[in-house]
Amino acid sequence: MANAQLEEALRLLGLGHRACRVYLTLLDVAPAPLSAIGAAAGLGGTELAEAYGELAAAGLASAAAEDRDVVAPVPPAAGLEILARHRAAELEESRIAVGGAFELFRRQRLAAYNDGLVEVVTGEAIGPRMRLAWTSAREQIRQFESPPYTPLAGATEDALATLARGVTQRVVYSRESLEYPGHLTDAIEPCIEAGEQARVLPSVPVKLLIIDEAYALVSLSIKEADVNNSMLVVQPCGLLSALTALFEQAWQKALPVHGLATSPVGLAPADRRLLRLLAGGATDDVIARELGMSRRTLFRRLQILMARLGAVNRFQMALQAQRFGWL
Repeated sequence: MANAQLEEALRLLGLGHRACRVYLTLLDVAPAPLSAIGAAAGLGGTELAEAYGELAAAGLASAAAEDRDVVAPVPPAAGLEILARHRAAELEESRIAVGGAFELFRRQRLAAYNDGLVEVVTGEAIGPRMRLAWTSAREQIRQFESPPYTPLAGATEDALATLARGVTQRVVYSRESLEYPGHLTDAIEPCIEAGEQARVLPSVPVKLLIIDEAYALVSLSIKEADVNNSMLVVQPCGLLSALTALFEQAWQKALPVHGLATSPVGLAPADRRLLRLLAGGATDDVIARELGMSRRTLFRRLQILMARLGAVNRFQMALQAQRFGWL
């Protein structure tokens, strides 16, 4: 690693400029007397003492055992962990300070504008605001998902990255989401396989994204629109509480959607997808299209599944499939 890159890495961990210079010099010439280190770094007196003291306090440098005047770098694992924790604590303090400052501003300056509790976002500003929402989530995301969709490149990757950070993600999909061409295989199933908790209802009341307990994004586009071109950003208030309660009620009523990795032994992925689409209320034409099979083949697969489940009609088949954990 080049010296400039290493210095920048050390500065990001919270070390001062002079301490970085002394550490780089230690790596080049140590073990050596501290005075020699200072001469090589162009520092002396109080500046050298303070810079070296900063390194010693961070656990990155120490006197050699055989000679207390000779100093050298030490294995950095423990020191780097301490620096990283201090840096994380500083960032958290900064986050709280900035948030508190804005909250004070909101109370003092925005009271005349409905207290800033609801913001309208339109057009091209929607995409970046949604991406910011995904990346800012700390604990959980709750979502109602249904067309129309905002054309947003990398949306599935954002969701997968959020799951990879350990954020809980619960999504209630509408039947239209499962029927939307390519959406099941390209967006829904990859997220389920990555740990998303997914359920399905025939329809959802609104397109909704709730980030932790902090705020919610609510689509204002009507169902018949081709794109999602306006939305509300709702800050903590009675409306946010109502939206959260609405999601939890819908979640309790929705049917679970499991990933392909949890398929029971002997159940083909295509059959599992068939049952998932059927439970979501998809029509025969939609199911056949999504599975890439003819209606005749679809009916034959349905008859086989009904026989395996001991069902005499599709309703019984859906109930039995859910009971056996096939949905």
